[in-house]
Amino acid sequence: MKIIENGILLTPDGEKKCSLGMEGRQIARIGDITPGPGDEVIDAAGCYVFPGFIDGHTHLDLPVAGTVTADDFASGTAAAVCGGTTTVVDFATQYKGDTVLNALETWKRKAEGRSRANVAFHMAICDWNEEAKEQLPALVEAGVTSFKVYMAYDTALTDAQILEVLQEVRKFGGVTGCHCENGSLVAGLQKEQLAAGHTGTWAHPLSRPAEVEAEAVNRFCYLGRLADAAINIVHLSTKLGLEEIRRAKQFEGDGQFHIYVESCPQYMLFDDSKYSLPDFEGAKYVCSPPLRKQEDMEALKEAVRCGEIDTIATDHCSFRFDTQKQAGRGDFTKIPNGAPGIEHRPAVFMKIFGEELSMTDYCSLLSGNPAKVFGMYPRKGALLEGSDADVVVWDPSVRWTISAANQHQNVDYTPFEGLEVCGRPRYVFVNGILAAKDGEPTEAIAGEYVKR
Repeated sequence: MKIIENGILLTPDGEKKCSLGMEGRQIARIGDITPGPGDEVIDAAGCYVFPGFIDGHTHLDLPVAGTVTADDFASGTAAAVCGGTTTVVDFATQYKGDTVLNALETWKRKAEGRSRANVAFHMAICDWNEEAKEQLPALVEAGVTSFKVYMAYDTALTDAQILEVLQEVRKFGGVTGCHCENGSLVAGLQKEQLAAGHTGTWAHPLSRPAEVEAEAVNRFCYLGRLADAAINIVHLSTKLGLEEIRRAKQFEGDGQFHIYVESCPQYMLFDDSKYSLPDFEGAKYVCSPPLRKQEDMEALKEAVRCGEIDTIATDHCSFRFDTQKQAGRGDFTKIPNGAPGIEHRPAVFMKIFGEELSMTDYCSLLSGNPAKVFGMYPRKGALLEGSDADVVVWDPSVRWTISAANQHQNVDYTPFEGLEVCGRPRYVFVNGILAAKDGEPTEAIAGEYVKR
């Protein structure tokens, strides 16, 4: 047995000063444990013991914008475990002409035998048709309980198609997330900016104003209400979008209609002034939705404090600045949209809120709630006897500075460059196996596919 002792455990019943024993891939005991011959004792003095953190929104090894994201499942999950994330929920993407079952198998092959963290998949449905509808039961049987639709990009579905997806997913008790931006408005506003000669990175947020998100959030909430289905607003970035969610929540009731809300650290730490940085540096922050205004940042932070945001994810979608991002010099619309964050989410999020949130709050937002929303709880997201031994021993006393020079993400920059943070995992266990120590990965490839 591996025994973690002297730490403060974050359990579903609150903080507990006791020991935790792991046998094989499971948590075997919680409480007073006397080590026996052959037991391995791990000292967690001065540390908090969390259930492994879960990142519910990543894009690894994703073909997009004429390129492929810089992090695959090998580098992406290595970075994840270094920061304490033991499970990622990535997007298996069904492109036009493909089937949803083939998309799932494609993404499982990308991850198999290469992942240091556990991997689950949302199904991003980009070609809704009768075949996709017929294959949904098989997807659910394969352990996929969450789905995604787009209202923007060439992957967008029509409103009628989104309604059908919601109605079908509802039958299985699943949840459907949505990239909420009005794609038609984005396309028109991009043309408007380019026609005015605005080609630099600072035009990116002008082509995707807050109203573009808020309108789509409003529409998706109404579609969810119409279908009486559970929905997930992903990467919420605006005060206007938050206000639309607040209005829609009054209609939650006895049926399945429920709104889950996800946001990301970058929307609470940076504003859109980053797009005016010289020497094309603004391209490092080009993601969609874009960074917003100070009032949006404050509104999102207050929503976190008030419990209106359920999960904190990254939308990790990494591209190299020295090569891939350069495609947009002279035309901001050609910059691959996305930024890295899979390695630094817990430390950055704790930096933003500090003691405003309790360790129990951090446990819920980074681990417990994602496990509940995406059908993994209490196997994941909880320190309970019988749960999977995904465990993070978090040392709150470690002070360090985030830098591209010390990261494990396969990218030549981090948007958090120079940010001084406090707290880092001392030990990270994935399925009972030590996957990272003091911010460095071990050789273990301990991740498994999570059938939900």
